[in-house]
Amino acid sequence: MSDVLAIIPARYASTRLPGKPLVDLGGQTMIQRVVAQARLAGLARVVVATDDTRIRDHVLSFGGEAVLTRSDHPSGTDRVWEAFEQLGSPVNISCILNIQGDEPFIHPAQLNALVELFAHNPPPAIATLIKPVLTEEELFSPHLPKVVTDQRGNALYFSRHPLPYQRQQPTAAWLHHHRYYRHLGLYAYRPDVLRQLTQLPPSPLELAESLEQLRWLEAGFQIQTAVTELDAFGIDTPEDVVRARQRLGVA
Repeated sequence: MSDVLAIIPARYASTRLPGKPLVDLGGQTMIQRVVAQARLAGLARVVVATDDTRIRDHVLSFGGEAVLTRSDHPSGTDRVWEAFEQLGSPVNISCILNIQGDEPFIHPAQLNALVELFAHNPPPAIATLIKPVLTEEELFSPHLPKVVTDQRGNALYFSRHPLPYQRQQPTAAWLHHHRYYRHLGLYAYRPDVLRQLTQLPPSPLELAESLEQLRWLEAGFQIQTAVTELDAFGIDTPEDVVRARQRLGVA
């Protein structure tokens, strides 16, 4: 996939887990594991976009590629665009993957599912991953955004609340009567679209739900989804680090 560029935004500052890209997970840092998983997808180039020299220097030390970006970006999307510009805005790129820097178990098949959408004619403006909801805990957690789509897989709305509301069913039966999907925070964009997204002001729905992708929908951009059965494992807290180490079989 010589025309796909993966950019991994990685901030040092984190309220719940400062310095988390450099957290050790079984002998490798979290950012090192994310880069390794992205490389397994056969992408042309994998670049870390960070606001901290410690992260940049660490990535370079294990043979990765990194660029130093501003520290005041309001979102990872803005950081990804600045990194793309620093790389010279290469014209041969069909899509830019925005891979979360706290997903050390991201699967290459998940990345490929998005990349394959850009082989279509015409390619999507934006693509993202969704996964079937399997438990009530997932369904009603405000920390796991849900998504509803049209019959072609285009996102209609994202919400922290389960949608649709099933008026005729008790909430305990909702999963038995409808196929719900949760949103996984992995994106792919055409370069020209990414530039436009960074110029949009915050929107009312985005501010209400605290979900950046609603800004794009409100502005009229279409978001194509790809379904994965593989789970996501983001690391946000010290407790998540413990679970990740357990998954890796290390103390």
